[in-house]
Amino acid sequence: MARMNPEINAGSMADIAFLLLVFFLVTTTMDVDTGLRRLLPPPIDPNQPPPPPVRERNVFVVLVDRNDRLLVEGELSSVRTLREQTKRWLLNAENDPTKPVIDTRTIDNLGEVKVSRGVISLQNDRGTSYEMYISVQNELAAAINDIRNDLSREKFGIRFDQLTDQDLVTAIRQAVPMAISEAEPKDIGGR
Repeated sequence: MARMNPEINAGSMADIAFLLLVFFLVTTTMDVDTGLRRLLPPPIDPNQPPPPPVRERNVFVVLVDRNDRLLVEGELSSVRTLREQTKRWLLNAENDPTKPVIDTRTIDNLGEVKVSRGVISLQNDRGTSYEMYISVQNELAAAINDIRNDLSREKFGIRFDQLTDQDLVTAIRQAVPMAISEAEPKDIGGR
């Protein structure tokens, strides 16, 4: 007598494999690379007249050369002191004529506040390391956030990053704008 091989029904194997694939795709988490949070400016309207030139005293020049040396206003500096230098320059508490002009403006929800016309100009060499670039960016943004936090505590009693009312957030941002201008990397030098 010939022995009969029983057949295995493999029709549902594809369905099971598909369900397992879907299960793993849905339940698996992917690491997401994070970057710098920056809001790009809107496109320039070609019919709009060019902006007025920025006065030299209103520009805080920060350069990083290919050897990761930091130059602030033409002098060698350190990332550790950059935040305080930036805050001192932007606030111009002593009304120094070489530092930015400070205007008094009336802003909704804040009343009369002092607003700096200062713009931070960040320029990097093409050979600047990514770590140095990020460190400098972080310190410049942190300086502005520190000033925002101080103003928010003074006016509302809480830090800027804890504000939930969007009108108050907008008011603080108008009083302390994130005015960082980043030039295209070029060959700055350094040996």
